[in-house]
Amino acid sequence: MKKKIILFKGGVETLGFFSIQLANAFEEMGYQTFIFDMEDQFNSFNKLINFCHKGEATIITFNFIGLSGETIFYSENHLFFDDYKIRCLNIVVDHPFYYYKNYCRLPKNYMQFCIDKKHLQYMKRFYGNIELGPFLPLAGTSYADININANTDIAFNKFIDYDNFLSNRNIDIIFTGNYTPPSDFEPQINRLGEDYSVFYKNIIDDLIAHPYLDIAEAFEQHLVAEIEDISDSDLNTCMANMIFIDLYIRFYMRGKVVKTLVDNGFKVDAFGNGLDMQTYKHPENLIMHGGVNSLTCLRKLATSKISLNVMPWFKDGAHDRIFNAAMNGAVNLSDGSKYLHEIFDNKNAIAFYDLSKIDDLPEITHILLSNPDKMISMSQNAYNITSNFHTWRQRAKILEKYL
Repeated sequence: MKKKIILFKGGVETLGFFSIQLANAFEEMGYQTFIFDMEDQFNSFNKLINFCHKGEATIITFNFIGLSGETIFYSENHLFFDDYKIRCLNIVVDHPFYYYKNYCRLPKNYMQFCIDKKHLQYMKRFYGNIELGPFLPLAGTSYADININANTDIAFNKFIDYDNFLSNRNIDIIFTGNYTPPSDFEPQINRLGEDYSVFYKNIIDDLIAHPYLDIAEAFEQHLVAEIEDISDSDLNTCMANMIFIDLYIRFYMRGKVVKTLVDNGFKVDAFGNGLDMQTYKHPENLIMHGGVNSLTCLRKLATSKISLNVMPWFKDGAHDRIFNAAMNGAVNLSDGSKYLHEIFDNKNAIAFYDLSKIDDLPEITHILLSNPDKMISMSQNAYNITSNFHTWRQRAKILEKYL
């Protein structure tokens, strides 16, 4: 008998969207699924009780949703998923040090998946007692596959219409994602006094100067320089208290990349909040559309020529923006990671830029936009690679082995 599968929506919209895509994939594979609504917990819990009996279900969640002490599932001495003998698969889409406090209250039957190989190495070193699944990157979704009204929109009548690639794609460069000014993190940097502030700023300067460094490796190098005999336990605790540096550096680079193109005459359509909080020489080139949901992002990717991406400091993994762009025909323009180079190098499927050579970005962008035949070829190659290996159905097939 096949396991029943429980997933979650509510809260972080993107993670709920991922869960729905996985649910669709598992249902196509013959599984029964139930999506627990974290914004309607009482009614969802009653439905959940009727959905499964003890020992016949597995939950698949992202970033500890449902496993973070929610009162609907946790009582003083009991966890619902333990009482019901439910297997718990958790896909962590951020660095594990963001969830330091969660690792002290795990379910009995727990397995974790990481979307970056560096994160997996971190887990093996600092949480060797936790059962880990294989490296599991995020995946891409085609707008045309999930939009039932696609045939009413000329851009999707013939999905990824390469005969009319330029005319159907009225956005030259799209950026999807939010931005927070790095200055917002200054209170955390300065909260413990000047000595700590100098220490934190040295790490930030190191990461800016050497953007190939993994965040945990940079943390460790600086911590060991300060405390030579620091234990792994203390390292782990210290890193968990410095996550603001991770946020600072990813937003710093995100802002710098967008600003470089905007100030060099390129129109950038930004779907997300915050990028207009930067100062630009040519602010007229930044076209703000505000925050949108995942489905709207896919629709806009399908009308864009280039998808500009800045990796959230994943040095051996991928982000769903890469695969979503490919599944919707936009050419990826991104900084690299070891994993991205492994799957895309020598396949004419992605344009990479170097975070340490951002001044080269305008020329790389100009070459792409000036060569539509090249963009079409790259779009086709990236779509073929991603549709065959990097959709949620492929991820569901991997997860199936661990239900």
